[in-house]
Amino acid sequence: MNIWELDKLYLFILFVVPGFIALKTYELCFPNIQKDSSKQLIDAATYSCVNYAFMFIFIRWVEMSEMQTQSPNLYVLFYFFVIFISPILLVLSWRKVRSTNLVQSKAPHPTGKPWDYVFSKREPYWVKVTLKDGKILGGLYSSKSFASSNPEPEQIYLEQTWVLDKDGAFERAKNDTAGILILSAEISHVELRKVKYD
Repeated sequence: MNIWELDKLYLFILFVVPGFIALKTYELCFPNIQKDSSKQLIDAATYSCVNYAFMFIFIRWVEMSEMQTQSPNLYVLFYFFVIFISPILLVLSWRKVRSTNLVQSKAPHPTGKPWDYVFSKREPYWVKVTLKDGKILGGLYSSKSFASSNPEPEQIYLEQTWVLDKDGAFERAKNDTAGILILSAEISHVELRKVKYD
């Protein structure tokens, strides 16, 4: 049995590829522990079927029309959309639905860790990082800063390092510094304050 026979290749594309696209898009939208791709075959086939269920009316309409013979380019373009674009749109729609207050009150939040939830918003913060040895570092988290996301360990890059006074207030930005990188092994906890623009 040759797995590269044309009909088997078509079946693979039709019933696995849309699901893999949906799974990978979901992983990008909701970073979580990633599974080995070889273990996701059943999930991929399932999500492909869900994709076809949502597109069923349109597929039926196209197949009952004479598009295949009268407009073969449009026919191919339609199935390109169904196989490659529709799974992405379904995940993005699902992401929007999962983010509503109604769904969040009834179902677990799709983001696995508070770290990912906070920093995925890309909002600017004044940040105080307390290290495990008790030392406190302060800085600005803004557009040029970066925080890791799951499954990577929690690390943060603050684009500005600030000197804190004896009461822990932000006194001034440190001179001649390009920011600070803080590794997860050193972090005890993180305090965030919203940046107020006057």
